Amino acid sequence: MTKTNTRHLLVVEDDKGLQSQLRWAFDGYEVAIAGDRGEAIAALRRFEPGVVLLDLGLPPDPGGVTEGLATLREILTLAPETKVIVVTGDNDRANAVKAIAGGAWDFHQKPADPELLALLVERAHHVYELERENRRLQRADENMPLRDIIAISPQMLKVCRTVEKIAPTDITTLLLGASGTGKERFARALHELSPRAGKRLVAINCAAIPENLLESELFGYEKGAFTGANQQTAGKIEYAHEGTLFLDEIGDLPLELQAKLLRFLQERVVERIGGRKEIPVDVRIVCATHQDLEQQMRDGRFREDLYYRVSEMSIQIPALKDRTGDAPVLAKAFLARFAGELGSGGLSFDATALAAIEQYSWPGNVRELESRVKRGAIMAEGSQVTAGDLELDAVASGDNMPLNLRQVREAAERDAIIRALGHAGDNVSEAANLLGITRPTLYSMLEKHGLK
Repeated sequence: MTKTNTRHLLVVEDDKGLQSQLRWAFDGYEVAIAGDRGEAIAALRRFEPGVVLLDLGLPPDPGGVTEGLATLREILTLAPETKVIVVTGDNDRANAVKAIAGGAWDFHQKPADPELLALLVERAHHVYELERENRRLQRADENMPLRDIIAISPQMLKVCRTVEKIAPTDITTLLLGASGTGKERFARALHELSPRAGKRLVAINCAAIPENLLESELFGYEKGAFTGANQQTAGKIEYAHEGTLFLDEIGDLPLELQAKLLRFLQERVVERIGGRKEIPVDVRIVCATHQDLEQQMRDGRFREDLYYRVSEMSIQIPALKDRTGDAPVLAKAFLARFAGELGSGGLSFDATALAAIEQYSWPGNVRELESRVKRGAIMAEGSQVTAGDLELDAVASGDNMPLNLRQVREAAERDAIIRALGHAGDNVSEAANLLGITRPTLYSMLEKHGLK
């Protein structure tokens, strides 16, 4: 049986009777026993436990604490994130304080109380998991080339690299993709990575503004140009001078305005409604749409000359279902955020939720995933969010697969590794355990598939 949520506890105790007692005292943990410092360090390297229960009286100094404190120092040097609970002799508070000063998380005085120890271990492991998830999310942010974009899939990393390359230029860019794939975030990234980052990013949704108001929103108007024009007003294009103008849903731009926008793109000047003066504007243009503009051109609903002006560089943003391994990573990031906002503590997904997240087709893309995770964070009864909380059915979807057996095997192997790393929060040992292979084998496979 595959262990998907194995929690490791290392007990460092030289008393054989106490070893036997403690081995079975912790439900839900895989307990490793060590009798001295050498065994403890070997077990630490092998199991990477989140919590260590450490008796300070270890051989060759069972009556003192020198060996126990030395073991504590070595454990925290090798695994500083591990929570160490030290066990001291009765009325030995001074050494317990010394251990705490040396980095121990908590202490317990003998005689050992299994019930109290279990409570201390559970609390320590909860903190360990919270800190590990926080570090994982921080690493994810640091490793992401673009701010606010979380992705590990090759498909999205390719998009990120493209955005990085073209951001320093003024090339007019068209972002293509279904609703909810993050087009606006990529537009913001293009602006923030450009020399214009210190200026305004002005966004306008061409589908959200009535047709009779859209022209004045874009180009502005002079006082008295029409009823209600009580003062001279600059348009969005003019307002974005020296910055970036983001035209979202440009596929919904009326044909009449398409001609006027084309003239601006060619001449880089605007005329306000009711005005005669040409106003030069220096602005970078980024456009986005979920529509098929080539089909709209064939249907006569989008100008061909405008299409080639706005698509000097086109970037296709893949749907979430086509982003290998991204759904669980995004879901965990959303859950951490919502749990913090709701004050729900350390929420996590159970196995049913993770399976459902991976197998669902996500027709609403990232926006739908975010919505469902928020719902799950609110509806969760305990510390874990289930597939039921997400209102998801884990229905596997069929994929078009290549017929070449080697290609099928390599693609499946690569996807499995990415998924395992996502489940394990990039912990190589845990991912290897999920895959049923050794850590050296996984390292070789990471190198083979260019994932190292």
